Amino acid sequence: MVAMNRSAFPDMRSTFEDQIAEGDLVVSRWSARGTHKGELMGIPPTGKAVTLTGISTMRIVGRKIAEQWDNWDTLGMLQQLGVIPALGQASQ
Repeated sequence: MVAMNRSAFPDMRSTFEDQIAEGDLVVSRWSARGTHKGELMGIPPTGKAVTLTGISTMRIVGRKIAEQWDNWDTLGMLQQLGVIPALGQASQ
C-alpha cells in the first residue's frame, strides 16, 4: 500500500495533527499532501495536488505495532483528482 501511494504521489508529505496514547493503544489523526504524478489504482496521473486526511489506531505490544486500523478519506481524494464528481456536481 505504501509503495503504491509513494509511486502515485512521489512528493507526498505527511503530518501528524494529533496523537493520543492510552494503555496499549495509540491513535493518530494525520494529513498528507502530494501531487498525483503516477498511476493510482488504474487512474492515470492527473498532475493535481491533493490533501488526504485520516485516522490510524495502533495496538502496541513489546514496543512494536501488533495491529493497526486505518481510516482515510478516499472519496475526498478521488473527488480532488476529478475521478468522482463532488456532491452537487453533475458528472460529465
